[in-house]
Amino acid sequence: MAVLLRALRALFPLLRLQRWMLSVIIILGVLTALSEGLSISLLVPLIQNQMGTADAGVIGRMTALFQGIPAERRLWWIGVSILVLVVLKNILSYSYSLLFQWVNASISHRLRCGIFHQLLSVSQSYLDGHDSGKLLNTLGTDTWRVSSAFAVLANMIINACMTLTLGSLLLLISWKLTLITGCLLLLISQIVQRLTGRAKQLGLQATAASATLSQRMLETFHGLRLVRAFGRESHEQNRFDVASGTVRKIFWKLESTSALVHPLSEVLTASLLLGIVAMMAMRTPGQMAASLTFLILLYRLQPRIKQFDSDRVALNAFSASVEEVRALLDETDKPYLRSGARVLNSIEKGIVLENVSLYYDSGKGPALDQVTCSINIGETTALVGPSGAGKSSLISLVCRFYDPSSGRLLIDGIPLRELDLAWWRSQIAVVSQDVHLFNASVAENILYGKLDATREELWEAARKAHALEFIEDLPNSFETVLGDWGLLLSGGQRQRVALARAFIRDPQILILDEATNSLDLISETVVQDALEEFGRGRTVVIIAHRISTIEHADKVIVLDAGKVVESGSVTQLLSESGLFSRFYALHLRKTKVGRVPPGPPNQEARPDLVERKP
Repeated sequence: MAVLLRALRALFPLLRLQRWMLSVIIILGVLTALSEGLSISLLVPLIQNQMGTADAGVIGRMTALFQGIPAERRLWWIGVSILVLVVLKNILSYSYSLLFQWVNASISHRLRCGIFHQLLSVSQSYLDGHDSGKLLNTLGTDTWRVSSAFAVLANMIINACMTLTLGSLLLLISWKLTLITGCLLLLISQIVQRLTGRAKQLGLQATAASATLSQRMLETFHGLRLVRAFGRESHEQNRFDVASGTVRKIFWKLESTSALVHPLSEVLTASLLLGIVAMMAMRTPGQMAASLTFLILLYRLQPRIKQFDSDRVALNAFSASVEEVRALLDETDKPYLRSGARVLNSIEKGIVLENVSLYYDSGKGPALDQVTCSINIGETTALVGPSGAGKSSLISLVCRFYDPSSGRLLIDGIPLRELDLAWWRSQIAVVSQDVHLFNASVAENILYGKLDATREELWEAARKAHALEFIEDLPNSFETVLGDWGLLLSGGQRQRVALARAFIRDPQILILDEATNSLDLISETVVQDALEEFGRGRTVVIIAHRISTIEHADKVIVLDAGKVVESGSVTQLLSESGLFSRFYALHLRKTKVGRVPPGPPNQEARPDLVERKP
């Protein structure tokens, strides 16, 4: 319980405006308890007025409140007072409920927005090291459970205040009986707590099971075509059934544990109330009004204590979700790419990497190892190398998805860390082999490159990307919704929409990460024409395996095992008989013969340069 309260306190700064509203909610709850307690207490003078008896002490003073009223009108005034207090109690209760629901919804909203902002802000390395299903579960499910935890906590505070109010009235009526009853109620609470102690552990299991189910759903939806291609529908159904069944079993156990509180408390408390009734039956008639009032107050107090036990079990069940949200929002233990403040008027010289190394995992070797190279502004630079050579890692550093583990990356002699991150990325457009399109219209997908672009700019970008020819044939032209991941389009069409998205950005640096590798010859030719037209006078960085893509490059950087092994023009590298020369020869042989000759690879041919993805 202490750990949970610390976690909730850690989340409290997120509430901002809601903090004072939570205080108002608690005050309304306390006033509701007071009005209820007073309305019940007025039963004392009502009963005594009818019985013609009077008690001494506090009970007598309550009766004396109405002594100044004539006897024939006293009953009416007492009844009206009780009714006014009951109406007041329900007005306060209704106000409390409305405000509470608004605050609770606002808490969920703020938590979701806070986590989404955190996911957009943390370094890519953090996201790479965590399951997307678990992060999705924290965003979608755990935030709701945390808001429920806040609701339970506020309800516990209100119940505690109500218990204190009603308990004080019980003490005024009979402190001896109240102490005996309090001890017995405390014993009942301990018994319930012992029997429902599994709730916290079950809450941890529920969070883990929900994360696994989210991961299973996410992977299946992303890989649905692969599942169907390999005929693995029944296999995936079985895996989903197991994950869903685990969630069902754990939540059933959790609910059965929580549900145990109500019947157990009711049975034990009913036994207590019967015992008190038996004790009161032995009291004198003059004490009957106080005894009945005591019994009514205790009857109204009993559900509060029972609810307190239920809330305690619920808080334990929510503890895992609260901790997940708190941990994800904690900024002290996560890597961030902090933006610099410098903004350049333009990039005049180029990008230089000085002895750059990059480790994705400290336990593994470097993805890049002491790389030194340059990318000149206004030129086309091709990155060539076998799978795992470090080409995509180098691009990731240029885009500043990661910072170098060692060494420096300079833009016109200025460390990239010092530049404003938003400005730097506004200078870049990336087109990759795996095109991501949103489930939105064609226009929205292209305008993602420049949100404030005009209709003319949209049309011109589509024209340059040779995409107009198929966009205008779509049912609603630019307003046609493409479906999940743009699956309504062919691979070549998706690639051209991605090019239009890059072109509308009008970037100074265009990065092509194997943008044509998966296209057929016709689609590749169309895309190459678009790139040739758009790339004139721009800085273009290309990762490719096809000679047709890189033969017109001004400069080629050859990487192998995370190191730069060659660098120069195409003509220069072909004359040196190095790795690029063998790569080029292999492509020529493959083009003439139509396939790579059989037999094991040798030093003169490196099939991994062309057959495996980097």
